[in-house]
Amino acid sequence: MLGKPGCHLCDDARAIVTEVLADYPAVTFEEQSILDDAGLLDEYAEEIPVVLIDGRVHTIWRVDPARLRKALG
Repeated sequence: MLGKPGCHLCDDARAIVTEVLADYPAVTFEEQSILDDAGLLDEYAEEIPVVLIDGRVHTIWRVDPARLRKALG
């Protein structure tokens, strides 16, 4: 997940992703701040949080738990 500190949407997305991933123990979760990478900041400054699956954008802003489960299943 791409986000940044102090982002309330990122906090919401993290909570949903963590909850969904409890059903998928083999799936790992990594979070990266866009503030740590100028390229990511340029690309996603107005679109965080960004949830990626296998390096591809799955969703931005709001995470739908059912859609995430379907993508992981």
